Amino acid sequence: MEGLIKPTYKKAGPDDFFKKLQKEVHEKVLSNKSIQRRNITKSILLLVLYFTFYICILLFGNYTPLLFLFYIFLGFSMITLFINAFHDAAHGAVFAKRKHNTMFTNVLELFGSNSWLWSKRHLLLHHPYPNIQHWDTDIKQSDMVRIFPDSPHLNQHRYQHIYMWLLYPMYTLNWLFIRDFKDFFGSKDNYVKRVVKIPRVEYYKLFAAKLFNVFYLIGIPILVLNQPWHMVVLAWLAMHICGSMLGVIALISTHVDETAIFPLPPTDGKMGVTWAAHQMMVTKDFSANSPLANFLFGGFTHHVAHHLFPNVAHTYYPHITPIIKRYAEEYNLPYTCYPAYKAVLSHFNLLKKQGMAENLFRTGEL
Repeated sequence: MEGLIKPTYKKAGPDDFFKKLQKEVHEKVLSNKSIQRRNITKSILLLVLYFTFYICILLFGNYTPLLFLFYIFLGFSMITLFINAFHDAAHGAVFAKRKHNTMFTNVLELFGSNSWLWSKRHLLLHHPYPNIQHWDTDIKQSDMVRIFPDSPHLNQHRYQHIYMWLLYPMYTLNWLFIRDFKDFFGSKDNYVKRVVKIPRVEYYKLFAAKLFNVFYLIGIPILVLNQPWHMVVLAWLAMHICGSMLGVIALISTHVDETAIFPLPPTDGKMGVTWAAHQMMVTKDFSANSPLANFLFGGFTHHVAHHLFPNVAHTYYPHITPIIKRYAEEYNLPYTCYPAYKAVLSHFNLLKKQGMAENLFRTGEL
């Protein structure tokens, strides 16, 4: 991984589709400021909803079914708050002032993670280089799963399309207790440390956030409620499992389906396509016409629009996507939108394909 040359994209020509697309979107869509205000309202309401479910745990948690119910609702609201409001704020797309967006990203510390590091991962690695091995850290997260075709093939990968059904519901727990520590302290495949130095204060914030998260989500309910400690812990685990299942739908439905491509840059790093064309090639939408999916998943359902206009509020995307589809047809560019369930199944088909051991006879090299 050391000595890799950073990928660079082909310069856009005068007839580049994205120049025309940008102009039309700015003139016809982004001039409507009421759509931006909807995003502010939604973000604040989701934050209020999260705290409401937490208060309900403390008020009604002595009745065990309600304890589990409100913990599960808390998990769902955690994910929708992250995917919608936090994600947009990290892109500077909720509020007009940068400092207000930065303040809002501190909601990730509420979830026990580190907003500074996540923003660097996402903004400096995933968005510039989606689906590019050794650069897209959002896709390469663990040796337990093999997605990139050029990743080492381990024996367990032949079963990954089976066991990942069991591991994906642990996604937020893995993030809370494993992934953050790998990013901060690990050296193997540490993409983040190749592009940025982690300030010392972020190490302190990381531990403080995790201790606070465990204290208010487990410690306080144990102290306040007349429930056995293990019942609170089980409800907390249910929160993470249910929240993870909702969140993983968004995470696996936009870049890693069975038709996904994973371009490898040449040795000089010069890609043969423009940045915008690359985003179109490696990004998919899912359930873009569903109001419920758009509410729950924000900029992930209209993910092509998000990758082309990352600093725009996700409430604009349903108005931008039809324009993108028109330009895709005109310029013969790929555009795909799956129903959510097909996107999930397609991802597991990819896992099965990428989990197969290399076979010279199967690949036709003999």
